[in-house]
Amino acid sequence: GANNRVRSVVLQPDGRVLIAGEFTNYDGTGRNRIARLNSDGSLDPTFSPGAGANGVVHCMVLQPDGKILVGGEFTNYAGTGHHKIVRLNADGSVDATFDPGTGANGTVRSIALRPDGKMLVGGEFTSFNGTPIARIARLNADGSSDASFSPGTGANAVVHTTMLQPDGKVLMGGDFITYDGTPINRMTRLNVDGDWDASFNTGSGANGVVTVVKRQPDGMILVGGSFLRFNGTTITR
Repeated sequence: GANNRVRSVVLQPDGRVLIAGEFTNYDGTGRNRIARLNSDGSLDPTFSPGAGANGVVHCMVLQPDGKILVGGEFTNYAGTGHHKIVRLNADGSVDATFDPGTGANGTVRSIALRPDGKMLVGGEFTSFNGTPIARIARLNADGSSDASFSPGTGANAVVHTTMLQPDGKVLMGGDFITYDGTPINRMTRLNVDGDWDASFNTGSGANGVVTVVKRQPDGMILVGGSFLRFNGTTITR
């Protein structure tokens, strides 16, 4: 297996499995922080990331066209500078058509893909491609910043997870206690343009970090993390 922690797992439609994290080796073969496995768990040699990522990979998203969005702490992928986000072709090589410029100035921890190809990116950054934007941003399909997404002052601490609703609104969780100056404890929902959605009221919210948010088919929302209370009710994580 992997010689260090796996932080992200993505299942491909063909049954093969993408893994990423902190490892530098899989089953005796060098693979720097990203690899693809066959359905039986063996290493897929047709996925060749070269030198791979030079820092931890926290998240991956598989696009419908088979390309792979990758985010994390790295500043280099396969020997080329890529700051915290990169897009790969299906064979593990860098997709040169994706150009985020100087990228994020802090770790990318979450990527959520929209049906139109745009993507929500969350993490620890305070600027993207040289433009101040606090911990949540939206990119166009080519990696450029989407100026129509305006989160104001954004989140005041780390965004760990982002999830897109069918209506285009964005659920997000993390360690923040304000969003665009409004007190919000660690989970909130944004409108399509990045504004805070005041109709989503979590009360006093979570008393600890929210690391995962999932939406059920019936519209209810599952929330996990290191909190012990949510809106004053005792919860065991």
